[in-house]
Amino acid sequence: MNTRAINASPDNRVISGDCTEVLKTFANGSIDFVLTDPPYLVGYRDRSGRTIANDSRSESTLGAFGDLYRVLKPNSFCVSFYGWNRVDAFFHAWRRAGFSPVGHMVWRKNYASSTGFLNARHEQAYLLAKGRPAKPARPLDDVQPWEYTGNRAHPTEKAVSILEPLIKIFSRPGDIVLDPFAGSGSTLVAAALSGRRYLGIEVEPRYCQLAEKRLAGAARFMRREAAA
Repeated sequence: MNTRAINASPDNRVISGDCTEVLKTFANGSIDFVLTDPPYLVGYRDRSGRTIANDSRSESTLGAFGDLYRVLKPNSFCVSFYGWNRVDAFFHAWRRAGFSPVGHMVWRKNYASSTGFLNARHEQAYLLAKGRPAKPARPLDDVQPWEYTGNRAHPTEKAVSILEPLIKIFSRPGDIVLDPFAGSGSTLVAAALSGRRYLGIEVEPRYCQLAEKRLAGAARFMRREAAA
């Protein structure tokens, strides 16, 4: 685990390590907003055989939420995607940490990602509150459009375009956005493009490297935009 990055600078970093360990090095109340897509605890395997680290180890996923609550500032938000068929385990972890669910969001797909008893045509996340944060002046609709990434960089890669609205409405410019399950870095890129600082933790080193590459590309894009 590389904790030197945290000691050197609290933001604009991708840290390689298990977030249940890394988060313990963070100061209380040091984060403005958490946006994360943790393993769904379903033993996921995509069509090409790719899997998700710690997807069968609930303690390495659900065990992070206690520290996530601790490191968030008072009266702030966490948005967490989750697996619908493990919602009881996620809810138990969120409530035990201290979070209050205050909203639920669905992204409607125009395709079925899997077929069983039903066609799976959506993704979902809960809006969790620490304390009593103020309501947005213009709340988001709780049903949002989906954009498919093709999962080229990561087996469950989320599009930057679906994450940016969450960051813009639940944080302010200059805030620190944390993703403790950073994957290929979509949340971090969305934060950077939204004028926020970012902090990511990812257990697989190859995805840390990919996230850093994507962030460098985002920085070049912003420099070009500023110069135009």
